[in-house]
Amino acid sequence: MQILNLESVILRNARVIDPISRRDEVTNVALDHGIIVDDDPKDAETVDATGLIVCPGFLDIHVHLREPGQSQKETIETGSRAAAAGGFTFVACMPNTQPVLDSVEQVEWVLQEARKVDYCEVGPIAAITENRSGRNVADLRELSRNGAVAFSDDGTGVEDDRVMRQAFELARELGVVLIQHCEYKAISAGGVMHLGAVSEKLGLPGLDPRSEEAMIERDIDLCRASSGRYHVAHVSTAKAVELVRAAKAEGLPVTAEVCPHHLLLTHEACAERDPLTKMHPPLREKEDADACLAGLIDGTIDCIATDHAPHTSEEKAVGFLKAPPGLVGLETALGLSARAMVDSGQADWSRLISWFTTGPALVLGRACTGIRPGAKANLTVVDPDCTWNVDASKFHSKSSNTPFQGWELGARSLGTIRGTRIVDSFGVLSERIR
Repeated sequence: MQILNLESVILRNARVIDPISRRDEVTNVALDHGIIVDDDPKDAETVDATGLIVCPGFLDIHVHLREPGQSQKETIETGSRAAAAGGFTFVACMPNTQPVLDSVEQVEWVLQEARKVDYCEVGPIAAITENRSGRNVADLRELSRNGAVAFSDDGTGVEDDRVMRQAFELARELGVVLIQHCEYKAISAGGVMHLGAVSEKLGLPGLDPRSEEAMIERDIDLCRASSGRYHVAHVSTAKAVELVRAAKAEGLPVTAEVCPHHLLLTHEACAERDPLTKMHPPLREKEDADACLAGLIDGTIDCIATDHAPHTSEEKAVGFLKAPPGLVGLETALGLSARAMVDSGQADWSRLISWFTTGPALVLGRACTGIRPGAKANLTVVDPDCTWNVDASKFHSKSSNTPFQGWELGARSLGTIRGTRIVDSFGVLSERIR
């Protein structure tokens, strides 16, 4: 990975895809001191972008950077590097850290550390409840005022109706979104994989999909009563998709995300008890994966998010029953999503890019300026036609827990541009400078 600081640069013959302006054309993109301009600046470096896509910078609204407190898994520096390598110029990090991101001091610390390394912008998601205990709503007002971009108790759902109702009312007042990990523990009952034929065959505790669906139903009722904004994290079941679809048809402020692994894998992937296939929510059945695909296509699901969840090799080596769930996803998200949606003929590149740009920006209420004169450069450069094999040993993430090791993928981000700062992930952009 190389960092280039170029005052002026022209990306020539790029396929510009901008979901905001609905552009999809081969043209040049000129940058002068980090600003997109109409005319070619003098003495500019030229990058031959023939065959490459230039699009607005990707956003991932669901990552775990593990700091503070779990730097053996990931750090803000390594996680930000992984994000940039995956094409992300912004990531929102979840609060299940040690200590929990439930105070202004912790939110400010994350922002400060991210600015130091500066591989991408980081937006802290603060906890809905104090210490993620589910008992008392955190000080959402002060947290929002000091940099929190959203609120979630991710890893656990807020089960108390009174507490969640109070959070919804505050969210409406502040204009922020609540991101819910939907799971009632009494229903999931210690399950470690999807409750179904595979869990029964393996003799492993099954995680009932109703634990996800029941909380979504409850939350939609609270959303209806409060008009507070609500986002469903990592949707994984067919009924969950249908519940979100019905809420949107009703005009409620409800959004949702899906992860690449829930599009491409099913519970059959767990048949060998490989801890790398253990997820939370778990890999479900084919009909669930198909419903998630359909939800993306018809607009029920707004965006793709990774749920990037680093764990050490030692943690994953203790067997399926005891291993922590999750995978590292930032560096494979684009290739996997392209395989699921573009290579399969389900969607074109414009739609795919929207699920990484305008979709997540809408969820967080962030401005997405797109590619237009006068805007600050915030771009991702993609090679849509390359072929590469997933090799976790080469990840920029500090961890390597992925079930996709060895998969051949056909699209990859080559770099990101934020202002005058270019992250050249694989040295390809440097080689194309003329």
